[in-house]
Amino acid sequence: MTDLPATPLLDGIREPSDLRAMTDVQLRELAQEIRQFLITSVSKTGGHLGPNLGVVELTLALHRAFDSPHDRILWDTGHQAYVHKLLTRPRDGFARLRKLGGMSGYPNRSESPHDFVENSHASTGLSYAAGMAEGMRANHPGEVVVVVGDGALTGGMAYEALNNIGHRKTRVVIVLNDNGRSYAPTIGGLTQHLAQQFTVLNPRFESTKRRVDRLLRDVPAVGDKLQAAGRRVKDGLRELVAPRTFFEDLGLKYIGPIDGYNLEDMERTFKQVKQVGGPVIIHVITRKGFGYPPAEQDEIDHLHGVSAFDPVTAQPIGSKKVSYTDVFGEALLAEAQREPKLVAITAAMGSSAGLGPFAAAFPDRFYDVGIAEQHAVTFAAGLAMTGLRPVVCIYSTFLQRALDQVMMDVCLHGLPVTFVLDRAGITGDDGPSHHGIFDLTFLRAMPGLTLAAASDPQELRDLLHTAMVRDDGGAFAIRFPKGAVGDPAPARPPRILPVGEWEVLRQGGDALVLATGKMVRVALDAAALLEAGGTRVTVVNARYVKPLDPRLEDWARHHPVAVTLEDNVVTGGFGAAVAEVLAPLGIPLTIIGVPSAFVPQGAQAELLQQLGLDAAGVAERIKQAIPVDERLHEPAS
Repeated sequence: MTDLPATPLLDGIREPSDLRAMTDVQLRELAQEIRQFLITSVSKTGGHLGPNLGVVELTLALHRAFDSPHDRILWDTGHQAYVHKLLTRPRDGFARLRKLGGMSGYPNRSESPHDFVENSHASTGLSYAAGMAEGMRANHPGEVVVVVGDGALTGGMAYEALNNIGHRKTRVVIVLNDNGRSYAPTIGGLTQHLAQQFTVLNPRFESTKRRVDRLLRDVPAVGDKLQAAGRRVKDGLRELVAPRTFFEDLGLKYIGPIDGYNLEDMERTFKQVKQVGGPVIIHVITRKGFGYPPAEQDEIDHLHGVSAFDPVTAQPIGSKKVSYTDVFGEALLAEAQREPKLVAITAAMGSSAGLGPFAAAFPDRFYDVGIAEQHAVTFAAGLAMTGLRPVVCIYSTFLQRALDQVMMDVCLHGLPVTFVLDRAGITGDDGPSHHGIFDLTFLRAMPGLTLAAASDPQELRDLLHTAMVRDDGGAFAIRFPKGAVGDPAPARPPRILPVGEWEVLRQGGDALVLATGKMVRVALDAAALLEAGGTRVTVVNARYVKPLDPRLEDWARHHPVAVTLEDNVVTGGFGAAVAEVLAPLGIPLTIIGVPSAFVPQGAQAELLQQLGLDAAGVAERIKQAIPVDERLHEPAS
């Protein structure tokens, strides 16, 4: 990667242990080198900038105090792990950050022995850490350290883990990276609570307390009573100094808050906690985007995730294109102006999900519940039970976290909750955890749920309008892809699309091609390629994946073969639904979709081509599916 700043100190780091030989002055200079490297490097590749700028000193202190990989350092979510990556693997990998075949944007076990968890769904780190620490009790003397953001503590899974850690006294060091934000400002009562914590743990006091407890316990007959009395005195004194913290009530020792830019204080504290038994939470205060004025001044998300940009001005390179998310945001606002019962719910993704205009226009009808997808869905169910029309706006990959709530809390009750799934299908740079390639499969299993996929911006508007004006009850899900819409046509007044009704876009006798969502355009382009060679196919926009169009059987009987096309895994998806209808009839069917596997990061176009889901790949698969004697217009060789 060219045009990177000089980094003489960073160049000398081969292993995290090299940090321990550096002076305080060198460490401060190294922190500045790292920030300049990240700004310049990410400006070329895009990535998560703001979270990483905020944790430079924190990461240096962790790797000086703990011996990775003997000690396991885990990163909840992983947005803030770039500095960790700089210290634990060759730096030239950043030239292909988040690219096909390049370095992952998250911790990745295949890249480094210093990485232990490669998920990027928030609020899971504490559970990983608890399991590792329990498994290491008997045969591994190392520490387990997990860095958790305050945003992640808005997720219910984090509290389940904290409760279990406190109950079992699991030896876990929890570093609470408190920057007051997840993507946007952190939502929830814990935010105010954290700001009030000033309890400081002194390990020497803790060891002295344990010795006194042992002495009192050894006094014959009255030892237990003296020990209990001593605890009451200690607790009473603590209450005079500061209220018992939320974490202490759960059974964790609390330290903090600590300045996240004071390397000496953090390193000293991290070393001290090794002498304290049981779970400890260290509350560190940081600032997202620290050290880069454009990030610090960005009010939306402190440049949380960026595409390529000018490092001087922080402005994106190239003109901004209208995205499907933008279209949805405008459509939702229009529907809300027509329907006063419409309310919108998001799980800490308001701006990312296009809800900014809605929140500004209808603040009393907008609910951000934090990184709590399960709560978001059941909360929406409760709203629907009062007569409101909730729209849950969520990324496809994140709805996976709330399947039970969709099924039992919404569908079981037949409630008119609308789920809008952004980033459906192959998404690109964020890799396996962010591709929305499973939603057609799991939502098909939901009784009473209508499942639709938008093939273009106008259809997205029409489907949302259909969901809002229907009066038959039941859940309604709409998926749409990540990315620009091309040259957007002017918006037309939305129309109702009868549920279960598909649209024939092109006629031909050699094959019936049923495509859904983003793949409709691919099917049309593939059909054009085939026609140039003399093969003519029917292309149908199967906008409803559930229910299927009742004309399917008749259409299939009039073609020698049927082909389905989707950007979902082939297991249990749209093709499987069609197979359930056609297989008993003996009608040949070819299912084209994403293999049932985790797909790596990479540009959408690259991945689709690699998977054979581009126009040329689909055209070849269709041609292969047509029986030889049915290829009426086979081109001459």
